[in-house]
Amino acid sequence: MTATDEFTVMVGRLNKLSVERHFDAYADIDWDDPKFALDMTDPRLELPVLDPLRHTDWYAAQTPDVRAAVGCYRWAACMKTGWHFENLLQRGLLRHTFSLPNGAPEFRYLHHEIIEESQHTLMFQEFVNRSGLPVRGMPWGLRKLAELVVVPLSRLFPALFFLFVLGGEDPVDHLQRRVLKDSDDTDLHPLVERIMRIHTTEEARHLSFARHYMHRRVPELGFVRRQALALVAPVALGIMARVMLWPTGDLIRHGGVPRRVVRQANWSPAGRQLLKDSVSKTRKLFRELGLINPLSRTLWKAAGLWDEESKAK
Repeated sequence: MTATDEFTVMVGRLNKLSVERHFDAYADIDWDDPKFALDMTDPRLELPVLDPLRHTDWYAAQTPDVRAAVGCYRWAACMKTGWHFENLLQRGLLRHTFSLPNGAPEFRYLHHEIIEESQHTLMFQEFVNRSGLPVRGMPWGLRKLAELVVVPLSRLFPALFFLFVLGGEDPVDHLQRRVLKDSDDTDLHPLVERIMRIHTTEEARHLSFARHYMHRRVPELGFVRRQALALVAPVALGIMARVMLWPTGDLIRHGGVPRRVVRQANWSPAGRQLLKDSVSKTRKLFRELGLINPLSRTLWKAAGLWDEESKAK
């Protein structure tokens, strides 16, 4: 079977899954169910065990109500950032599909993905609205830069665009799966859990497509584009993983979190490891594609994304 045939089979499988197992933001979440109500003092809204900020002395010293309020703001801020990213992703995918020829196997799947991302956006914003919190999401400057530079790449340099797709989706997927795994031992708010389970189910398909697309397209690239992809990857991933994982500026101000505490959490051993782990699958993909060379490896290390398992490969 040729690489193209394998890609077509994979896309067909994803299409089937999108039809058989998809979610609606309002049909599949009973927002008015009392068990899903958001109470800022609910201890189930506290920061998850995975979050380095939870393990600071400052957070431990706060009252239960303050810890829950900070946790709720953190969840809402993550969801606002998530839907900003997915809005940019949708715009890029629409541009990409606009130029596809008749019969392109990915045309149908990408529209399934666009529809699913729209449902995620509705789901995330509904949570924000019900929290009543003034979360800002992705920094304004970064949003504008993405609109001007990243979205057009979906037609001009699709492989680079899908690198940015992985840069936004992989860290969030890693975080949510770890939180859901930890929820077996800790009490997670049922609305947060429901949203994350829906999101991770559908994001698994989106990530699978992006990785298969890279495997199909990167070998076709010329030398210059391959080198550009190799060098841009650690820089882009370093920025995006931090945007997705680190506490936002408005959370710091709203929650009265001292900046020294945030720096302590972000740069703690656990914080550094979380950053590395969040891009581990993309890092593995780039090794498989032969896109890690001595110069790019230096950039991976400078971005704080290189790990011991990377050195062993």
